[in-house]
Amino acid sequence: MARPREFDEAAVLDAAIQCFWAHGYEATSIRDLTAGMGITGASLYNAFGDKRALYHRALDRYVEETFGDRVRRLQGLPPRQAIAGFFAEVIDRSVGDPQQRGCMAINAALEATPRDPGFRDAVAGVLIRMEAFFLDCVTEGQRDGTITTRLPAEDLARHFLGLLLGIRVLARTRPDRALLEAVLRPALFLLDTASPGDTASCGETGSSPAKEGPVR
Repeated sequence: MARPREFDEAAVLDAAIQCFWAHGYEATSIRDLTAGMGITGASLYNAFGDKRALYHRALDRYVEETFGDRVRRLQGLPPRQAIAGFFAEVIDRSVGDPQQRGCMAINAALEATPRDPGFRDAVAGVLIRMEAFFLDCVTEGQRDGTITTRLPAEDLARHFLGLLLGIRVLARTRPDRALLEAVLRPALFLLDTASPGDTASCGETGSSPAKEGPVR
């Protein structure tokens, strides 16, 4: 019969998040993890497997407690308001973190390399989930007439995914609210429906709507 664990799994996962978030995946050693989590190396391996498996668990928990929680709270808002509210919270978190750690998931995207496809694929899955949130909002807004149809929903969703990465990375060295909000404003303007007499379209500017299907 297996011995019961002598630690709170949620608490030690939260401690692992803090280690990985502060130092990144590569620079965080097993010694760092056991010291931060307050468990032995044997307990770590028995409960979570190797370092990569622990990182995946920690990343999943981080995403659920940040991105997942934010999306759940924004559900039910008008689509454009949900997107604006999402970024308002991101900017608040970015300027309110004295350690300027950025987003653990986006930091992981910067760290991922082709040499480790398992790590890269795990991070890509998180980014696809973020893109899907923006795509759902834009699609609903285009359906109800509150978001422009001058650009394909997929293009707008991917634009906002790139904007999210850019704001989070920029905030690590320049966590200035005025700067981050200035970066955001033109992107939100892109969502606005055309004003009377505005006939601009993708075709008229020499580009054409993307033919790809949505990435989910």
